[in-house]
Amino acid sequence: MNFKNEVEAVNGLAEAYHKLRAEIGKVIIGQEDVVKAVLISLFCDGHSLLVGVPGLAKTLLVNTISKALDLEFKRIQFTPDLMPSDITGSEVMDENRNFTFHKGPLFTNILLADEINRTPPKTQAALLESMQERSVTVGGHQYMLPKPFLVLATQNPIEQEGTYPLPEAQLDRFMFNIFLHYPSYEEEVSIVKATTQGTKHEVQSVLTGEEILYFQKLVKQIPIADNVLEYAVGIVNKSRPNSAMATTFVNNYISWGAGPRASQSLVVAAKCHAAINGKYSPDIEDVQAIAKYVLRHRVVRNYKAEAEGITIDDMIKNLL
Repeated sequence: MNFKNEVEAVNGLAEAYHKLRAEIGKVIIGQEDVVKAVLISLFCDGHSLLVGVPGLAKTLLVNTISKALDLEFKRIQFTPDLMPSDITGSEVMDENRNFTFHKGPLFTNILLADEINRTPPKTQAALLESMQERSVTVGGHQYMLPKPFLVLATQNPIEQEGTYPLPEAQLDRFMFNIFLHYPSYEEEVSIVKATTQGTKHEVQSVLTGEEILYFQKLVKQIPIADNVLEYAVGIVNKSRPNSAMATTFVNNYISWGAGPRASQSLVVAAKCHAAINGKYSPDIEDVQAIAKYVLRHRVVRNYKAEAEGITIDDMIKNLL
């Protein structure tokens, strides 16, 4: 990437983001906040958990993003009988009685882990090692995954029979937790028109893998003022009950707060949010804009909050 200076590079990131939005918008109608959050997590080199009822185009969204990015895309349908080797790959004996490693679907750039909570913890753990370490260990050998590597996992919030909910420690590996909501009446009319007339929109690739890696590195280098960084860390500290910064509300309704990974994610995501909006350094508004995605899955309500109908998003508003 031939940018003369950092300012030009940040402008280039904003331009790339808007081109991506335009390409994805050819196929995905509405869901603007969702698309924005997924692209921010991509530029921050973080994984996302997409939570929504069936039929909200989660798979189509991920597939469209991979086409617009000129990256390899694979999908794993998580089921109760899925084994760790089904996703990581396994060692197979060849005709010369030597073991060779056959790569599983995990070896890709964008992985859609569909209904991740349908598979047992053993298989979930195999995926989560690769998310954290960007590598897979099979038979004592470590195999590096291709770069960039992005996991977009989906979860159905309404059907909990036969599911294995992700433990908090594993949820923490996801940078963002993104809720998908039903489209508005007008959006649904447009969706039905577009999908029942047989017209197909070709998505052009806008960015290469090398360009994404460049922008991921650039995002981390964006400067941030001390007061903004301290504000981000302060929000996370306030979420921990019985800590020095905790409010009465937090002590009453939260059983577990967010860890240091949340502070890191808040700062990096705020930098990216600023860059795509034409700013060269994030401010407090950028932190507030992405806080719900970072904190939703890291703050745990207690029984009192559930009984009184206080949602996680209500809690995050209170923290802000």
